[in-house]
Amino acid sequence: MHINGFYIHPGYLDRNTQEELVGCLRQIVQKAPFFRPEMPRTGKPFSVEMTSAGPLGWVSDKHNGYRYQNSHPVTGNPWPAMPEVLLSLWFDLTGYHRPPECCLINLYRGEKPKMGLHRDKDEHDMEAPVVSISLGDTAVFRMGGFNRGDPTRSIKLTSGDVVTFGGAARLSYHGIDRIIANSSTLLSQGGRINLTLRRVNL
Repeated sequence: MHINGFYIHPGYLDRNTQEELVGCLRQIVQKAPFFRPEMPRTGKPFSVEMTSAGPLGWVSDKHNGYRYQNSHPVTGNPWPAMPEVLLSLWFDLTGYHRPPECCLINLYRGEKPKMGLHRDKDEHDMEAPVVSISLGDTAVFRMGGFNRGDPTRSIKLTSGDVVTFGGAARLSYHGIDRIIANSSTLLSQGGRINLTLRRVNL
């Protein structure tokens, strides 16, 4: 499926590769535990938990807002290295000449986690696409236009699906409406993990 630079690659990762990735994520989370970011100004906690891998991680809090930094906001340690399987996937799908610098890891679990409509616009390199990987329970994904009030459409993303945002779609609004519980057996405790690969600097 292709909409103005927005591509869905259904079932791009087979079950074995998904399980390999989950194993890598367990090691990452041991070094960089999940934390719950805060909305700027209000300090309201996100409904999802996050962590990162790679040279940079995306964080947010009440006082300093959305940003990338090179250390975990709780432990103060550098982020763990990005798994090679993700670097290979990035180059295979995007053909971009520079590697991703951040793998943002979102955990959707618990009471009705979701992600409101937003754009990925904190990066300096807007020529680089964004790559999004779904693991675990199916997500109801909402894709919009270039303005928050533009019409949207809902798409179900299942475990192993990969989405790329590039070209005109790079700054499109998108979000997660809900997670369909118990729709996958990949994660032993249920829920969904989303990995977003981003190039930050020029």
